[in-house]
Amino acid sequence: MLMTRASSVLLIIDVQERLAPLIHDGPRVAANCAWLAGVAARVGVPVVVTEHFPAKIGYTLEPVKVAAAGAEFVTKECFSAAADGCLEPTAVNGRRQVVVCGTEAHVCVQQTALDLRWAGKEVFVVADASGSRDPANRDLAFARMRHHGIEIVSREMVAFEWLQRGGTELFREVNREFIR
Repeated sequence: MLMTRASSVLLIIDVQERLAPLIHDGPRVAANCAWLAGVAARVGVPVVVTEHFPAKIGYTLEPVKVAAAGAEFVTKECFSAAADGCLEPTAVNGRRQVVVCGTEAHVCVQQTALDLRWAGKEVFVVADASGSRDPANRDLAFARMRHHGIEIVSREMVAFEWLQRGGTELFREVNREFIR
């Protein structure tokens, strides 16, 4: 199945101030989450950002927050944002496809993705925009999610599927601003 702009929502999970420095290759993960938020905004895909106990773990990293301007921000206590109920009033509820990224891949990303998949959503986890403290845990999470029917994709796969075709003004804008 392909990701489409009309069916998708981008869900950024817990890219937070006190957790991010502990994530393996954390700056790249955070930058890729911000990149995805920028592409989503440019092509008209809604963005939802979760924060797990922000008073203790910190708030969303500033570059992600800036890129996700206009996004819906929600606070959660459960590892799975779907179990927490905080996603119900957001764009996640109204879209068939959920593109997920963030941290940690083997905890909050995985539990949210699995719950969304079991709820009947088409779920895509962006590998180069998801991380864990230990890369082995991240890799195990990707394998487990794939086993349960979740697509593991790259940020460029997301962008090009949302764009659908080249030669349009939108493609030229996204290509100029994000891909080159």
